[in-house]
Amino acid sequence: MAKGYHHEIAYRLREVPVRQIKVWGDAQARKLDRTGISELARSIKSEGLQNPPMVQQDGKNSYLLMSGQRRLAALKRLRTRKVPVLVLTKKTAYELQDAKAASVIENIYRRNMNTRDIAAACGFLAAKIGRSKAAQSLGMSAITFRRYHGFAGVPERLKELVPKRLSRDQATRLYTAVPDLARALKIAGRISKLDSSSRRAYLELLSRSPNLSHKTMMKKIRLHRMQKTVLLKLPKGKARGLAVQSRRHEMEPQELAGRILSDWLKRKGY
Repeated sequence: MAKGYHHEIAYRLREVPVRQIKVWGDAQARKLDRTGISELARSIKSEGLQNPPMVQQDGKNSYLLMSGQRRLAALKRLRTRKVPVLVLTKKTAYELQDAKAASVIENIYRRNMNTRDIAAACGFLAAKIGRSKAAQSLGMSAITFRRYHGFAGVPERLKELVPKRLSRDQATRLYTAVPDLARALKIAGRISKLDSSSRRAYLELLSRSPNLSHKTMMKKIRLHRMQKTVLLKLPKGKARGLAVQSRRHEMEPQELAGRILSDWLKRKGY
């Protein structure tokens, strides 16, 4: 939990009244799955609480929930008055904002966390501790973090281009591939002049090879288009010649024709 905040976490097991445990206001404010909570409550009732929630002291007779929101909800459903919890010692307790961030980090690894929840968690962490530290704390690469963070993580200057010059998705994909804002804005200006098909191809190439130059990108897009089916009408004599040569090279006539055309285009500098 909370990799990047403390090397070691020390706590003591205590039993405290449920009413003294606070779930901080913006604890991802997610709607807990009622069916899942009911199943968890049944499991706790039959097998006991295997993993107590973690809390830290937040004043006299008050505790801030660090992890275990679903478990706490299940215990409340069972009308449990007192619950066992792991209380962080003062030595390893967090400042409030770090406590919230640490809780988000713990929650992001829970099972079946959907993409929207992960995006919200990434947004919260980016605002509280910065994108770089948040990505590191979650064990994600910067690119993966930006992908989850989505449009919310796109800088305002790039957002201003939506929807007149870029779509939300295009702006998100562009910034995910190119986190340098100045370069991203430059590329945005260029691709906004392309047709939708070329723009899509450009962003796909950019996601795979973000360091390619604009000139190389455009060349690859043109070559890709040329790889599409091209109908050639040849005189009978030329068609027979193509058939003969294709047999000699053990190729289909269409394949040989495509290779000849491709070689010719390369010599012409296309």
